[in-house]
Amino acid sequence: MPVWIRNYIKFLIAACLIVSFCVAEGDAQTRRKKKRRRSVPAAPKPVITNPPIAPPDGTKSPDEAGDVKIISTADFKEAAEQQQGSKPKTTVSEPTEGEKTQQTISDLSKQVDRLNNKLTQMQEDDRYQLEMERLTRAEQRAEQLRSQLMDIQAKIADFEARIEQLDWAIKPENIEASTAGYGSTRPEAAREARRKSLESERTRVQAQLKLAETSKSRLEGAVANADLEVDQLRAKLEQRRAQMDAAPVETPAPAKPPRKPEN
Repeated sequence: MPVWIRNYIKFLIAACLIVSFCVAEGDAQTRRKKKRRRSVPAAPKPVITNPPIAPPDGTKSPDEAGDVKIISTADFKEAAEQQQGSKPKTTVSEPTEGEKTQQTISDLSKQVDRLNNKLTQMQEDDRYQLEMERLTRAEQRAEQLRSQLMDIQAKIADFEARIEQLDWAIKPENIEASTAGYGSTRPEAAREARRKSLESERTRVQAQLKLAETSKSRLEGAVANADLEVDQLRAKLEQRRAQMDAAPVETPAPAKPPRKPEN
């Protein structure tokens, strides 16, 4: 066998012995620590004692009589706990199934009432908005009719002014003066043609004036009706707004927490 193999085997044997020795020493130290921990006695609990109380009638206290008695506060604690335990406990009985059902029905009815109130309020708001739109349209229509009436009045004024001009121009002296510069060999025929032309125009303007006056009368009635409708809608809206402002606003009641039975 070669020498290096022998040396290698010796080295392995020595390493095994060292490892086994270390393991055995560690186990011994662990057992010693456990024994030491188990051997440590528990520290005594302090006992609180009250000093002796001298009796008021001049009799000897237990210390003077030679009998020493240690009174612990634990006795007082036990007595207090017994006294508290002797008091009657107030217990709240759980609601029955009928009471629970009645409470559920009551809650549901309240919710239905609140929903009905909200629905009614929404309907009132919708009606108010519709009436507002009607009032706006009525005001616009009244403004349009008033504008048309002003236009008709302006046309009537123009027609009346034109009729006055025609009445002045149709006079014989004015017709003769207007036809004097024609240079015609027949001045009578020129004056007659001029007169017929002015009379025809005056007739036409008078017819237009009559139609304008008829339209004016109709528009005046329409404007009066539109103003009356606006006033009625405005008064109705003000009344409805006053009712909505005077109506009380219901606030939902806070939910009650469930009752817990006391032990």
